[in-house]
Amino acid sequence: MTPHELTLLAGTANPGLASSIARELGVPLGACVIERFPDGEVHACIEESVRGREVYVVQPTSPPVNDHLIELLIIADAARRASAAHITAIVPYFGYARADKRSGCREAITARMVADLLQHTGIDHVITLDLHTPQAEGFFRIPVDNLTAVALLCGAIRDALSDDLVVVAPDAGRVKMATAYAQCLGAPLVVLHKRRESGTHTVVTHLVGDVRDRSCVIVDDIISTGGTIAESAAALLEAGAKPGVSVCATHALLLDGAIERMRSAGVRATFVTDSVPVRDDGTELVHIVSAAALFATAIRRIRADGSLRELRGSRDSGLGTRDS
Repeated sequence: MTPHELTLLAGTANPGLASSIARELGVPLGACVIERFPDGEVHACIEESVRGREVYVVQPTSPPVNDHLIELLIIADAARRASAAHITAIVPYFGYARADKRSGCREAITARMVADLLQHTGIDHVITLDLHTPQAEGFFRIPVDNLTAVALLCGAIRDALSDDLVVVAPDAGRVKMATAYAQCLGAPLVVLHKRRESGTHTVVTHLVGDVRDRSCVIVDDIISTGGTIAESAAALLEAGAKPGVSVCATHALLLDGAIERMRSAGVRATFVTDSVPVRDDGTELVHIVSAAALFATAIRRIRADGSLRELRGSRDSGLGTRDS
């Protein structure tokens, strides 16, 4: 069967990434106008026919998370009502993925709620990048392709790293991701254990592995306030690591004060993707690696019924264990 024609639409959360994906695919961005009324309501209008077409909507749910989430739902609803044949949401950063379980008996599992919203709006397929909790795929009854930026970021940092490198997982939850980095870079793995004291503050309690007189690269999926990275860098330096810790992270939210917090803790370079728009503070601390080619490759393979296995990670790393 011949695939339907493709229309790529962009929300307002990351139009730069959407434009880059369009260039990689060799297609123009679809005409979509998004307006906000004085009371905050969102209006979206697709200004070209999408009847019988495959529609891909690029919209991370980055801060302001709720605004961008509602915008994604509205664009998808507009495409469905315009008789699109198939709607795929490209959500490079999936907000609320951290709320995947209850730690108390009167809490919402918000990741599941967001999954329900996306499905009930008429979205047929979700493509995302380095979900904070990969098991959140199980909240969906539609296909979810959780791509990984590990190989992309390893390629960007490999030449800048020394032979005495160690890869550091900042907490137990990032061990699988850090293992994938360690395998890709051919480096040993060190794990930090931390205790969370509040929603914005963590304390490193102990370190498993040897970092004395070695260069360290901390890997994580999200940098939000920079607190975890700063605490980890300080703990590594205290354990005898070489000055000038590097960081690799997929999603650089970099909320107010994050860059300065990391710099003060001894971080010399941070490599991130453009899954969300990245703040440029005018220094050389943050290096941006585009994920546009990764998403474009995924779209081509999906349209050709091809495999996304290596885009999702390897079995050995625990990142993506199905040949989809």
